[in-house]
Amino acid sequence: MNFAKKALTIAVDFDGTIVEHCYPEIGEELPGAFEVLKELQERGHRLILWTVRDGIDLQNAVDYCLSKGIIFWAVNASFPDEEFNKYISRKIDADVFIDDRNVGGFPGWYKIREILIPDSPYLKNNKNNPNNQTNRKKGFWQNLFK
Repeated sequence: MNFAKKALTIAVDFDGTIVEHCYPEIGEELPGAFEVLKELQERGHRLILWTVRDGIDLQNAVDYCLSKGIIFWAVNASFPDEEFNKYISRKIDADVFIDDRNVGGFPGWYKIREILIPDSPYLKNNKNNPNNQTNRKKGFWQNLFK
């Protein structure tokens, strides 16, 4: 699928995905997280913060992201101002889910950029992009699914 041509709704986890796991504290930012999230927003994609956090811990996560320049289209909901109804599925309606609990684990923000924004000017000649490094050892899942 060519993600570069279609505006997507992207659900993004917080702990272990945007920042390191330190719940209920806010961990260190994962490399490239806000850089890629900003680029996704600039390209018209809708970002949903999708996390188990609630109450003040959720507000702290939202505020932290806001301080980094990310305003989510919705938070723990499929659309803004959605009212919780226990008779409706809590599954978020999104095209893509970015989460550290994916099969194979979290691929990292540079790989996410490579998949979702293949025409990104940041992919070329970026020395910080681990996908540009040669002689990288393949992970377990990469070897399993050649």
